[in-house]
Amino acid sequence: MASDHNIHSGFSTRAIHFGYNPADHQGALVPPIHTSATYAFPDAAYGGRCFAGTESGYFYSRVSNPTLALLEARLASLEEGVGAVVFGSGMGAITATLWSMLEQGDEVLADLTLYGCTFSFLNHGLTRFGVTVRHIDLTDPQVLAQAIGPKTRVVYFESPSNPNMRLIDIAAISCVAHAAGVKVVVDNTYCTPYLQQPLVLGADVSVHSMTKYLGGHGDLMAGAAIFADPELAMRVRVFGLKDMTGAVMSSQDAHLVMRGLKTLTLRMDRHCQSAQKVAELLQSHPATEHVYFPGLPSFPQYELAKRQMRLFGGMVAFELKGGMAAGIRFMDALQLVTRAVSLGDAETLAQHPASMTHATYTPEERAAHGISEGLVRLSVGLEDPQDILADIAQALDTAAKA
Repeated sequence: MASDHNIHSGFSTRAIHFGYNPADHQGALVPPIHTSATYAFPDAAYGGRCFAGTESGYFYSRVSNPTLALLEARLASLEEGVGAVVFGSGMGAITATLWSMLEQGDEVLADLTLYGCTFSFLNHGLTRFGVTVRHIDLTDPQVLAQAIGPKTRVVYFESPSNPNMRLIDIAAISCVAHAAGVKVVVDNTYCTPYLQQPLVLGADVSVHSMTKYLGGHGDLMAGAAIFADPELAMRVRVFGLKDMTGAVMSSQDAHLVMRGLKTLTLRMDRHCQSAQKVAELLQSHPATEHVYFPGLPSFPQYELAKRQMRLFGGMVAFELKGGMAAGIRFMDALQLVTRAVSLGDAETLAQHPASMTHATYTPEERAAHGISEGLVRLSVGLEDPQDILADIAQALDTAAKA
């Protein structure tokens, strides 16, 4: 449990201190890493209570671990939730959560644009087990109101979406869904709890790939789900994690995420500042057709971004005049910026969704879901902004050459 002095502290203070008192751990400033897979019981009755769920002690690290528990408490605080469960990857968080919320015959309503592996799980995974998945335009709450049926159980979306930066009005969608008794799950990876808090806006679950900004250094794999309902959090832990996926996070990776949380505010401020400059450069360059960044006044959902996000994020997507060929020229001309998937690292990364993260879509599916063949996605890193801008500018010049 958190110490009284940090329950109501500011975001950065809680990211560093919440739930931990060095005095309880021989003065160790950094929380210890508990590597034990199993735990000794003082007596048989204690062990029985643990397995029955009436005792909160530790008994096996596939279910709970002291290092992971501290991270979970910290994440729940940062998202303003009542509970959290951490996993070995972002997809572990998504799959374990949805397995726990759905049964055969249920329906999921998902937005048109999703991360490629999420799209694959929904359409090529859940559907094999009798769950119906329909993709609708969740940028319009009225579309959701008309689409909800008696078998709808979950509304699922990202905001901003990967990779084309569509925003969803979390409060409006949650209001419509809850009026029909439907749960709302939001992938908050792009924003982190620092920029956006879906649970505060009305969502039921916020999921993350902590591999990205929360870890922040590209050296771990991890996921998390944070909940507004403690009973759902427990169901995901004892069913989705323990029984269905086994997507257990290591205590070493939990330690690395907690280290990343200590600098999250500083890093996100820098990511956002540099991304704004990159977006403005892209918008001004004659080689670009469209730029998708919530911080540009020309962005269609700029007002929504100002309302539901603290800052505009570190991700920028854009389309080049000349389509696929121009996109390839741009990618190949990069020198400082790294050609790689993932995001949220210290390094600036560029990727081509059609051939990388969204290759699981067919070309027809990509077109239907708003992902053009020439779309480029940038994760703007922590290098000196002038160096990032110089590399992107010369690559744009190269892309403009037929």
